[in-house]
Amino acid sequence: MEQTLEQNQRLWDLFEVISLLHTRDEAARFFRDLCTPGELEAMAERLEVARLLQEGLSYRRISEVTGASTTTVTRIAHWCKHGEGGYKVMLQRHEEKE
Repeated sequence: MEQTLEQNQRLWDLFEVISLLHTRDEAARFFRDLCTPGELEAMAERLEVARLLQEGLSYRRISEVTGASTTTVTRIAHWCKHGEGGYKVMLQRHEEKE
């Protein structure tokens, strides 16, 4: 994680609070209070892009399916390959749950 983010106590407090959520309903209520509808849609879109990247779809096809720009798809692909591994963990856990 970037140095400035690692030193941001408010951010770590947010991560801690999120980790305390127990159910999908709790998460939905918390994020609805925390985020605007547009922010929630953007996060959902990013997760969908990551899922489709994992399935091997082309960047152009992902853009067509999700409505995300190819720039967004490229950025998410970069984080899937070179990031902290967050997308990978969440996608694996989601698959295991299904």
